[in-house]
Amino acid sequence: MTTPLPISFFPFLLLIPAICFTICHANSNLLCIQSEREALLKFKNDLIDPSNRLSSWVEGRDCCEWIGVFCQNSTGHVHQLHLASPLSAPDFDTPPAEWEAYYNSVLGGKGAIPHNLGNLSKLQYLDLGGNYLGDLERVTFKLPSLLELHLSGCGLHPSSISVNSSKSLVILDLSWNRFSPVPKWIFSLHGLVSIDLRFNYLEGPIPDYFGNFSFLEVLDLSGNSFDSSIPNSLYSLNRLQFLSVRGNQLQGTISSAIGNLSSITHLDLSYNYMLEGRLPTSLEYLCKLKEMDLSYNKIEGGISEILQSLSRCCLGSLESLDMSNNQLYGHLTDQLGQFKNLSYLSLAQNKISGPIPSSIGELSSLKFFDVSENQLNVCNSSSGELMEVLYIDKNLILGEIPDCWNHWQDLGLLDLGSNNLTGKIPPSLGHINLTVLNLRNNSMFGELPSTLQNSSLTMLDLSENHFNGSVPAWIGDNSSLLRIISLRSNNFDGHIPHKICDLLNLQNLDLAHNNISGTIPKCFRKLYSMANRNNRENYMYVSEGLYLSALLVLKGRQDEYGATLGLVTSIDLSTNSLTGEIPKEIGRLVELRSLNLSGNLLTGNIPDNIGNMKLMESLDLSMNRLNGEIPLSFSNLNFLNHFNVSYNNLTGQIPTSTQLQSFENYSYMGNHLCGPPLTKNCSTKDFSTEVENNGSSGEGSKVNGLYVSIVLGFVMGFWGVVAPLFFSLGLGGMHTIESWTISVLNWQPAHLCEWLCYMENT
Repeated sequence: MTTPLPISFFPFLLLIPAICFTICHANSNLLCIQSEREALLKFKNDLIDPSNRLSSWVEGRDCCEWIGVFCQNSTGHVHQLHLASPLSAPDFDTPPAEWEAYYNSVLGGKGAIPHNLGNLSKLQYLDLGGNYLGDLERVTFKLPSLLELHLSGCGLHPSSISVNSSKSLVILDLSWNRFSPVPKWIFSLHGLVSIDLRFNYLEGPIPDYFGNFSFLEVLDLSGNSFDSSIPNSLYSLNRLQFLSVRGNQLQGTISSAIGNLSSITHLDLSYNYMLEGRLPTSLEYLCKLKEMDLSYNKIEGGISEILQSLSRCCLGSLESLDMSNNQLYGHLTDQLGQFKNLSYLSLAQNKISGPIPSSIGELSSLKFFDVSENQLNVCNSSSGELMEVLYIDKNLILGEIPDCWNHWQDLGLLDLGSNNLTGKIPPSLGHINLTVLNLRNNSMFGELPSTLQNSSLTMLDLSENHFNGSVPAWIGDNSSLLRIISLRSNNFDGHIPHKICDLLNLQNLDLAHNNISGTIPKCFRKLYSMANRNNRENYMYVSEGLYLSALLVLKGRQDEYGATLGLVTSIDLSTNSLTGEIPKEIGRLVELRSLNLSGNLLTGNIPDNIGNMKLMESLDLSMNRLNGEIPLSFSNLNFLNHFNVSYNNLTGQIPTSTQLQSFENYSYMGNHLCGPPLTKNCSTKDFSTEVENNGSSGEGSKVNGLYVSIVLGFVMGFWGVVAPLFFSLGLGGMHTIESWTISVLNWQPAHLCEWLCYMENT
């Protein structure tokens, strides 16, 4: 039987949890070291902080609670500083407010980083990326425990920085700075495992010293100007897992010593343009290879031999292979189907010929397949259940597109443009989740299948075919995501459906060179993306990491737009049979950059509010029946660099502006205009003078025919009257008639009147 505790002992029991809590709480919230707090405050004093990001860094507060500062729980030592800029640099066309916010978020430097930063003896991680330290007199890091140093995008140059942490540092990131050449102090950091020097100003040969980093696993030298061959010293780094020399000016052949990179998983030699010759068979020893990018070089050889070398060791590991834009030739064989984990394959812009093997359907992981711009001539229909992107454009593919797409449920982009395809669009293409369909420049025909309305199209390009029928009204029903429509150069007829006005995201509409009639819909004002400023990106993304490119006809020429496609807005209705006036509502599309209504039957005045479309770069209203004057508001079109109003019935003075006077005369010919750049002076009272003619238009030919008819009629009538007088007046009157004949044929109006009076009196 236990003895009960005295009542007086209970208050002591209640104190035990409080004592334990106090001890534990004190242990987990140790104050930072005084010397480290002082070092951090001195570091702050040498920084410019416009947005007061370091407002918590004040004397008297525990530095372990300061923003960006991380301490070890057990010792209180500062072991990590995360001070990277919180915002990425905006695009060049970003609004000023966003640029201001970015600049305010960036820390700047003044003077020199104090040596007291070395008092952070336990600091292992330091990230100052994205801040501007280029104005610092000297950046010296003497941090004995430092493992990772990230100084990406800090505006540093070789003379402003050195690092003396040779025994500890393993990760060094100096990307996006101004280094040239490679700083020599880097080569004293023998323990480095990762070096990132991409996008600096490094040039000349790649230093052999890189071969001394026996522990190196990651080396990124991309985006520089190295112009040597790839040194054998790089091939000796048998621990290297990631190597990128992308976007330099490297030349020569790829050595067979590349087979020594037995640990390599990611190899990127792309965009050097001058790497040439055949690939060595030693590729067969790269058994851990997952991604290889050799695109945009001059590598040659048979594609089947290259795939044979790769298949000997990395059949199960290879996930991404890009050898586009080289000089590869030969046929694709069924061995392609052996790379079971391959998800990305690009062989575009080579000289590969023959059929696409049916074994492509065995690549169950394949999502991206690009064999565009080759000489392939047969496309075997195979299952592609995981395929997301399929480029087979600019080949020699014949025949009809098979109606077998029901199982391609993940396919988002299909590009079969510029082949020799015939037949109709198979209805099954509308049963999959397509976002991009490009069938341009083929010989396809028929009406558009209504199943396409079920897709989620962003881009529809059916231009340069023989499609007919009317532009379907359903095009605006379930396609609110459509941003690009090109039905150019077909046989479409009927009116422009008003449903197009429901496409709020539409940026590019091209219906040119068809047989479309009727009027231009007034509801165009509802095209939101053409009427309102959006936070558009330069790129128009199809999926993550993949942006769209499109062929657009702007400014009188056809160009491919990719990096700026998201910024382009255009309407092209040229060479149709549109009638009526240009609706004034079109002037509300203030974000429109290109408008082409040429070659129609449009009448009436040019709407004055087109002058409000101040971003307009290309405007073509030529070969219509427009009248009146060019609106004075056109003087506001300061970005205009392509302009044509020729062959209308326009009158009056050309408005004065820097842009309108910069165009050639042919932009105004075939009208009754005056003033610069034309030589006709507006001070003359006669505005009914002859219409200018360039000798090549149908209207000009009619004008010439009119003058010829008048002259011939006059001459015939003239001699019909004069001939009998030779016989009635005799020889004495012949001299008088001859003198008047010469005057008339010399177009002397006064003499012509006298001659008519003479004839009347006789």
